[in-house]
Amino acid sequence: MGAISVVSATLPLETKLIGLKAVCTHNTTASAPKADRKRYRNSKKAGNPKDRAPIIRSLSKKGSPHIANELVPRLQAEGFLLDDSTWTALMLYYANNGFFTQADALWNTIINSAYNLDIRVVSELIDAYIGAGLFHEVIRIVQQISIRHPHLQHQVYVHTISCFGKVGELELMDYTLKEMISKGYPVDSSIGNAYIVYHSRFGSITMMEHAYKRLKSSRFLIEEDGIRAVSDAYIRDKKFHNLGNFLREVGLGRRNAGNLLWNLLLLSYAANFKMKSLQREFLNMVEAGFDPDLTTFNIRAAAFSKMSLFWDLHLSLEHMNHNGIIPDLVTYGCVVDAYLDRRLGRNLDFALRKMNVKDSPVVLTDPILFEVLGKGDFHSSSEALLEFNMRKTWTYKELIAIYVKKKYRSNQIFWNY
Repeated sequence: MGAISVVSATLPLETKLIGLKAVCTHNTTASAPKADRKRYRNSKKAGNPKDRAPIIRSLSKKGSPHIANELVPRLQAEGFLLDDSTWTALMLYYANNGFFTQADALWNTIINSAYNLDIRVVSELIDAYIGAGLFHEVIRIVQQISIRHPHLQHQVYVHTISCFGKVGELELMDYTLKEMISKGYPVDSSIGNAYIVYHSRFGSITMMEHAYKRLKSSRFLIEEDGIRAVSDAYIRDKKFHNLGNFLREVGLGRRNAGNLLWNLLLLSYAANFKMKSLQREFLNMVEAGFDPDLTTFNIRAAAFSKMSLFWDLHLSLEHMNHNGIIPDLVTYGCVVDAYLDRRLGRNLDFALRKMNVKDSPVVLTDPILFEVLGKGDFHSSSEALLEFNMRKTWTYKELIAIYVKKKYRSNQIFWNY
């Protein structure tokens, strides 16, 4: 295609946009202001042919989609020849703004021409169609790419599998994966782990376990994202025994996942308050050479707090202090809730004597703890207070004082009735 310039390369971008708006207005150039007519005449002069596509994208993003929509037909009517980048920019504009009939017409023109497509254009077009739920159109685009641009085939397959997985279209994801394999492309570790993640989020437990078996048969290791996704699925269905079996099958001795596997195993026991098993696996973790982190200690502290095991709770705090682990809001919440739930508020100062209550509150615990054991009352109340007054620099001491006063008042109201 030709490369006659629409906008002078010497003009700044804002001047170009003003000139282009003048071109696309419904009024004729004869009725336009003199300044706009001058810019329009300047835009007909030779310049950089790559200026047009960025300006179409810019007009679409700056709240002027109607101008971009009118721009190309108007320029064609004026006799301008447009280059390939302008056509792809217009096609993506149509797709991203819901004009799929026009986008499809341009796509068919582009795919059957000699234009060298790049993966960015195809990926953005697929994203737009998937966002609109036009899944079978995506399959058609992938098939057309396979025929016309085989060098992009593998990248397009990988992107499409990911897109279908993200929106929960597991059947179409499986179909695309089988198509990719049938064309001789290998399934690497990233695709295999993504396959597990999407089946864990949107599929059944049976489908997820089948996906994990397929990954194992490919001799790829399940990565951290996959471990978390599978664990979330078991936790969601409260299948904690299955979770424990899965973690042992993955291998508790794996170092590249840090303490994640051990922490999840401890959670599987804490969920059902199997305290002896919890303590046993904690000792096994230490003996295996893993250093307990904040999440490890808070899993135990939360279980001890809910079971009112004060001695075990204090030993856990001593162990934290010995290992140099700084407690967070979750740790303080376990202590405060344990004492106040048993109406032992007078002993709270003794319980907190070795903790720095003048620190600013933070939450550094892995959120997966809250999915299993939830947030304690002190934790939830403190977070609400922190969000309500974000300008103030709070300390644990202030939060505890407010919470103790709140509990005291609620108890008074209860006994008055």
